[in-house]
Amino acid sequence: MQDLSLHILDVAENSVEAKARTVEIRLEEDSRKDQLVLEIIDDGRGMDDKTKRQALDPFFTTKTTRKVGLGLSLLAEAARAAAGRFRLDSQPGQGTHVTAVFQLSHIDRKPLGDIVQTLVTLILGNSQTDFIYHHVLDGQEFEFDTRDIRTGLNGIPLNSPDIIRFIKNKLQEGLASLRRKP
Repeated sequence: MQDLSLHILDVAENSVEAKARTVEIRLEEDSRKDQLVLEIIDDGRGMDDKTKRQALDPFFTTKTTRKVGLGLSLLAEAARAAAGRFRLDSQPGQGTHVTAVFQLSHIDRKPLGDIVQTLVTLILGNSQTDFIYHHVLDGQEFEFDTRDIRTGLNGIPLNSPDIIRFIKNKLQEGLASLRRKP
């Protein structure tokens, strides 16, 4: 995978497949610490110890649509390649927490990529799942939560064209505000 947003997409899709009702994606970029922390947290069915070990094997998958499960193993390798680390915490019935830490300035750190399109794709394909996106950039924060949007829709699905346009604009504006220096 060429950028981190594709890793996020893959891991979040795994969360949805594990019956998560809520998937939280957190990114924290801290230039003083020279660190990028990516966390994906879900309330899905979770994994036992054996499944956690197998989940890091690229030749293991629980999906029936393909024979390999590269998501977690490739994310773990991407973190290690950028002088970082990877952690997978999960308990049956309690969900999963994935953490990947990268050296922000490392030459081998993959770019973030198009996080807006990744989030829109997740919402379009999984409109019954709630997604929370929390991004911190050198202390400035942006949070997006589909639960907040859902409350005012009176039953209109999140994946309707007008709502998706609104979501995309809200994400673009929020991320652009992070990039502007105060």
